[in-house]
Amino acid sequence: MHRVSAQEFMPEGRSSVRTLKEAAKHCRGCDLYANATQTVFGKGPAEAALMLVGEQPGDAEDQTGQPFIGPAGKLLDRALKELDLQREHLYITNVVKHFKWEPRGKLRLHKNPSAREVAACRPWLEAEIAAVQPTVVVCLGATAARALLGAQFRVTRQRGELHPGPNGCTVTATVHPSSIVRIRDQKEREQAVNRFVTDLRAARTCAGL
Repeated sequence: MHRVSAQEFMPEGRSSVRTLKEAAKHCRGCDLYANATQTVFGKGPAEAALMLVGEQPGDAEDQTGQPFIGPAGKLLDRALKELDLQREHLYITNVVKHFKWEPRGKLRLHKNPSAREVAACRPWLEAEIAAVQPTVVVCLGATAARALLGAQFRVTRQRGELHPGPNGCTVTATVHPSSIVRIRDQKEREQAVNRFVTDLRAARTCAGL
C-alpha cells in the first residue's frame, strides 16, 4: 500500500527556512493535520549554530503557531536565561509539526506520535537542518533523539553523548523539558533543571557560543 509522507509536499531542490515553512502549511504527509489547528514549523535565524529539536507542538503551540511557548517552553526559557542564551540566536523546532491529542473533557491532552507519523514528518526536519546548517543539534527527549540517532538510542543512558549528524553537524540529546515540568517533588525538579542546564551548556560550548 502506498504511504504518503511529507516528502511529497517538499519544495524541489534546496530551500530556505521561509520556503519550507510556507510549504509545510499544506502538508498532508500523515493524518495529524486533520485535527490540528495549524502546522507549527521551526523558528529562528537561518544560520543558527545551535538547533533545539523537540517532539511535537502542544496545545498552546497549536493555537499560536509558535514552537515551545507552553509550560515546557517556559522551563526552556528559564534554562536559556541561566546560560545567557537568547531564543533569537537559536533555531527551535519539533520532529512532528502537528499537535497530536486526545480529548479529556474540555481539554486536549498530548498523545505521543507513532513511529509512522515521526517517519512521515522527518523530511521537514532534515530539510530544516540542511537549510540552517547548525553546528550542533540538541534532541530534546526520546522522540527527537530516536528520529536522528536511531531507534536504539536511549536518552536515559546516552544523554550528553556527541554523535555525527546530517550535513556535518554534531547531534546530542537531553531530556524534554516537559518531563521536568511533570516532576512534583521540588528538590528533585531543581536537580533535573540543573542537569538540563548542564547539558545545554555543553552543547553551547560545542557550538562555539
